[in-house]
Amino acid sequence: MRAVIAVLLALLLGGCANFSYYLQSVGGQLEIWRREVPVQQLINDPTVAPPLKARLERALRIRDYASRELGLPDNPSYRAYADIKRPFVVWNVFAAAEFSVEPKQWCFAVAGCVGYRGYFAEADARRQAAALAAEGYDVYVGGVPAYSTIGWFADPLLNTFIHYPEPELARLLFHELAHQVVYVTDDTVFNESFATVVEQAGVARWLAAHGSAAERERYAQLRRFRADFRLLVTRTRSELAELYAGTAAPEEKRRRKAELLAALLTQYRERKGDWSGFSGYDRWFAQPLGNAHLASVAIYTQRVPAFEALLRQHEGNLPRFYAAVRELAALPVNERNTRLDALAPLL
Repeated sequence: MRAVIAVLLALLLGGCANFSYYLQSVGGQLEIWRREVPVQQLINDPTVAPPLKARLERALRIRDYASRELGLPDNPSYRAYADIKRPFVVWNVFAAAEFSVEPKQWCFAVAGCVGYRGYFAEADARRQAAALAAEGYDVYVGGVPAYSTIGWFADPLLNTFIHYPEPELARLLFHELAHQVVYVTDDTVFNESFATVVEQAGVARWLAAHGSAAERERYAQLRRFRADFRLLVTRTRSELAELYAGTAAPEEKRRRKAELLAALLTQYRERKGDWSGFSGYDRWFAQPLGNAHLASVAIYTQRVPAFEALLRQHEGNLPRFYAAVRELAALPVNERNTRLDALAPLL
């Protein structure tokens, strides 16, 4: 039945120009469903390796906590497991014009307009990126360990993230489940920033209740690394936005753009020297830097301060916070953004 629904969705969603894209999307989702096994069945199976069983049991504990303590949806999502035999479930393609830090938008009937396009095969993502680059766009391709069907289907645990350290696994599950609480079509920054704040609040509470001192210290360290990285990117993005809005000739803009991006790479290498060997952003810097790189980060962070302020207004009470976010989500986009700006300026 799910397969029939997915195919019908593809036919409804896709015009001729998008048919091949939707076909790969349906094929990728069908492959995941084909490989799904209920977690409890795997835990009860004597042939399943004990280390995998332990990780699945850990994931179920986190999953139960998400609904019981964080008010996240109590449904079949993340109660099945699929080994898809690859390191990422999808590869997202980001694109931005030569003199813009805003991501190119792609629009879909279900998800609305989003600032990236996802492919279940890396080769397909690379081909799309090459085509966009040939049109003059800056492009960035990033592997993604998980994605949300925003409540349309039950999302499974995957081999792409099941081996993460416990705080990182919790962070991912809380983030993806948050998309099932509130999702606004055509507003990727709103959706991702909200989910980022839910993940942060959720992991802090999970670690306070279940984490060891070493885990709490390590997670705090990783948060500092993420904050350092985002600050470097945000600063460069702001400098480039100012450059692009100016009156300099295109040749001068290209020269300054190259200088600013080269400076970002240098700053990262210098900052990384204080990170105790952590190299988690090396993959991001491995591709030639461009506007699309910066856009891929901004999507997840631009409204985080506003949602953090809103959570503080509700004294950390997540159900009240979710209700307030739903109220924002129901507003026309201009009024919604005005309310968010009043909470904290857009990064």
